[in-house]
Amino acid sequence: MATTVVWFRRDLRLHDHPALAAALADGDRIAPLFVVDDDLLGGRFRSANRRWFMRGSIAALAAALEARGAPLSVVRGDPSDVVPAFALAVGAGRVAISRDYAPYGRRRDDRVGVALERHRIAFAAWPGVLIHEPGDVLTGDRRPFRVFGPFQRTWLAGPIRDVLPAPDRISGSHRVRGPRVEDVLGEVPPTAELALLPPPGEAAARGRLERWASSAALGRYASDRDRLDIDGTSRLGQDLRWGLLSPTEVADRCAGPGEDRRRFLSELTWRDFYAHLLWHEPGLRRASFRASLDSVAWERDRRVIDAWREGRTGYPVVDAAMRQLQSLGWMHNRARMIAASFLTRHLGVDWRVGERHFMAHLIDGDPASNNGGWQWAAATGADASPWFRIFNPTLQGLRHDPDGAYVRRWIPELAAHAGATAHTPPPGGYIAPIVDHRAARERALAVYREASRTR
Repeated sequence: MATTVVWFRRDLRLHDHPALAAALADGDRIAPLFVVDDDLLGGRFRSANRRWFMRGSIAALAAALEARGAPLSVVRGDPSDVVPAFALAVGAGRVAISRDYAPYGRRRDDRVGVALERHRIAFAAWPGVLIHEPGDVLTGDRRPFRVFGPFQRTWLAGPIRDVLPAPDRISGSHRVRGPRVEDVLGEVPPTAELALLPPPGEAAARGRLERWASSAALGRYASDRDRLDIDGTSRLGQDLRWGLLSPTEVADRCAGPGEDRRRFLSELTWRDFYAHLLWHEPGLRRASFRASLDSVAWERDRRVIDAWREGRTGYPVVDAAMRQLQSLGWMHNRARMIAASFLTRHLGVDWRVGERHFMAHLIDGDPASNNGGWQWAAATGADASPWFRIFNPTLQGLRHDPDGAYVRRWIPELAAHAGATAHTPPPGGYIAPIVDHRAARERALAVYREASRTR
């Protein structure tokens, strides 16, 4: 009987796992592996919150694999060294993965593939992280889409594969038994409030999906998704980020007639769109999609950057958003848009500064989605908000938190301000605004206009 190493990365689940299913269909013994990659964990986008969630999710995966007969091995080191060494130790003829689309993951997998080839060990990549592969959603002349609308139409027209069940039993290779992930990673305290973080692991994620798919909130998604004061979103971001849930299964469970379900599916389409963009143009990780706006004269004032990070801008909805991020390791999507717009447009700070801050805290921080969202807010990205359309943060707060409940929850200093007055406290009733909206808007328009003319 042949042995296949199934190397888990952003696919910490057993349900709907094409790479695992293919190896089992071939009748192979399975040697499950997770690699603690210090280059990735210690990189510029490291996050204690994601590391905590990852650790718990790997521990849950290890228990599920053990119960099915295939213990998970956890090793630490450079994947191009430890993956071939592990495959040789278990006598594997193949290493199977779910394809990674981010620039670092692609470079890592290229190195691992070369190393495995030296030992004549096959390296097989399967879908599982996205719904559609980047090579499957292209224009008529086989080019990548740069605008979401036509991308979505082609994406919706493509066939979606069937959802695969989780195996009841796995024939495992017992020739190598590594340490537990808890022993390799040790304690990982999050920066967010532990009691407010979602439980990690596939079983917990499947419970969240079940509740969302059958909830009344899904039936009101189109109207409630932007409301900051309503629990109207799925909160499945961290589960998709770590692959505790397959996006294909999420789409399948939440599909159906009506604008609400169609609107939710469009959010999964945006997730694929940003991942496809980064696949086709990996330089977007650090460069603006709209090259003409890469010459924006960004401000570098540490004082205003710190005020934004700490929720001390004097604009209640912006400050509530940033404090929510600190407490939950998560931020409502509308709040992300407001906070990002304020940093880039009102404070004139480079979008990459905000992108790094979000990635340092978000439990669902995804390189492609975070990059795409920040470039959208800064008007530098694909299908982005026009540079001349600038959010008024006070009006955004009043529109999406009309009674001020969101602001009062995260800013206790404003607890006594009833209703919408929480968004417009009187002078002396809250921190003075760090910038004047009208003056900041005019400055932003001038800076973006100048950048547009220089190219």
